[in-house]
Amino acid sequence: MPPARSTRRDAAARTWLQTFEDHVRAVDFPSARAMFAADVVAFGTYAALVPGRAALERRQWAHVWPAIRGFRFRMDAMRCLGGSGGMCVVVPWDSRGVRPDGSTFSRPGRATLFLVRRGGRWVAAHSHFSLAPARAGRASRSRPGR
Repeated sequence: MPPARSTRRDAAARTWLQTFEDHVRAVDFPSARAMFAADVVAFGTYAALVPGRAALERRQWAHVWPAIRGFRFRMDAMRCLGGSGGMCVVVPWDSRGVRPDGSTFSRPGRATLFLVRRGGRWVAAHSHFSLAPARAGRASRSRPGR
């Protein structure tokens, strides 16, 4: 049997995620920046390892957000671990990538965020956003030796 879910913790995570996805869709860097700890350490689909908020915006967000549409977290699949001082949020997301000709393509992914309480609010001390892997059947057929 799965452990009981914390309603208050999950509600806080959903609120954080909904606010952040609004900022991503609006390409609103200043508002999103305030949701991350100054000393955040992150991984992304574009940047391998990013220390600090300014670097995260410059090396990851600025390359991705203007080139995607319809970014949404899949709240129904969100999972949280942790408690009142810090929580790990694991959640898939969907977006549409935009090609140079304006056409779009499906761009699903997943995120892991470590949120901590600072100054009476939740901020991300760590984030890892990455594209979803190809379906297992296709991936295993393309690997040598399989």
